[in-house]
Amino acid sequence: MDRSNVFAETAVQLKQIERGTAEVFPREDLILKIEKSRRENRPLRIKLGIDPTSSDIHLGHAVPLNKLKHFQDLGHQVVLIIGDYTGMVGDPSGRDATRPQLAHEAVMKHAQTYLDQVGKILDRSRTEVVYNGDWFSKMSFLEVIRLAAKTTLARVLERDDFLNRFNAREPISLHEFLYPLMQGYDSVMVRADIEIGGTDQKFNLLVGRQFQKEAGQEPQVAITLPLLVGTDGVQKMSKSYGNYIGISEPPGAMFGKTMSVPDALLRSYFDLASALPTEQVERLLAGDPMQAKLALACAIVERYHGADAAREAADRFDREVRRKEAPADAPEVRLPPELLANGKVWIARLIVHCGMAASTSEAKRLVEQGAVSMDGEVITDSGAEVAPYPGFLLKVGKRKFARVISPERK
Repeated sequence: MDRSNVFAETAVQLKQIERGTAEVFPREDLILKIEKSRRENRPLRIKLGIDPTSSDIHLGHAVPLNKLKHFQDLGHQVVLIIGDYTGMVGDPSGRDATRPQLAHEAVMKHAQTYLDQVGKILDRSRTEVVYNGDWFSKMSFLEVIRLAAKTTLARVLERDDFLNRFNAREPISLHEFLYPLMQGYDSVMVRADIEIGGTDQKFNLLVGRQFQKEAGQEPQVAITLPLLVGTDGVQKMSKSYGNYIGISEPPGAMFGKTMSVPDALLRSYFDLASALPTEQVERLLAGDPMQAKLALACAIVERYHGADAAREAADRFDREVRRKEAPADAPEVRLPPELLANGKVWIARLIVHCGMAASTSEAKRLVEQGAVSMDGEVITDSGAEVAPYPGFLLKVGKRKFARVISPERK
């Protein structure tokens, strides 16, 4: 093979792989792996572990999935590990308290919804899916002891999250120390060439390198990605913070929430949540922030719902929010901050606050009858909690409307 062609192909792959990454460690190993893959005509095995601790995937979860798509487009083999066992432990990375433990049945139920949504990003026919319970469920206690013996408490306490909790005398459960060992062992079991994770995952990814060396395997390259900040502009995107944009949310809700993203986060959202070319992003960021945000919202909706849905959502936002062409009799109702819990409000309480029902019981009945919609999307779950976004239109029955204004961000 012409060496110059190998260099050129490697440079093309590197540019695609490194876009939006925080760190590639070690980078020289990545170059060698790409070149070896080309010479041997063998796709690299790219690992991502997902712990299905909730039912929905949001744009923050989608960041590493989008990077997997880059590798898939380059012809490499994506290996998605569903952490049915690590999910029961709970990843302590970046946490200031022990995660609640989940039952295996709950984790597996969430796993199925994750896989259904992953198809919005990855080609499922070219995605290898494995469950780490396939090996952890068969381990004897002696094998667990041997796994625990592969590292020291001093090394684990090098992690800021553990060290801060230790120094603050906050409780750390012993099972939490097993998590990075389990994630590292996953890399051995699937013979990963590269593992992807958030910046808070670096320690765990490096444990995988150590375990692979000890197992006689070529150690994986660790690629970390920035954590996407949520729509509040403060915390990382999370359902528990109510600052998320779900990839399965209706187009109108997805568009409206994206329009609430602070201007200071536009670059990171373009890089991490959209597929727009770098040159186009630079032009948009150099111009009017509102036009950039509209382009971002269109790009995100199109990515998950298609071009037609993006155009419709943009037209609705322009008509009903920017030009205030909502029904003439739709009053504006501002939500007081105290009505929100973690950025969300119970739909029945919202209806009562807007004066559209006399009680939450009546509001629940209206929801269950299919008489309630947000931006045209019917809500039938009377227990639903909704995250307000700028100017959404609440409709109850045929004639009651309210333009709901979320609390002003301080």
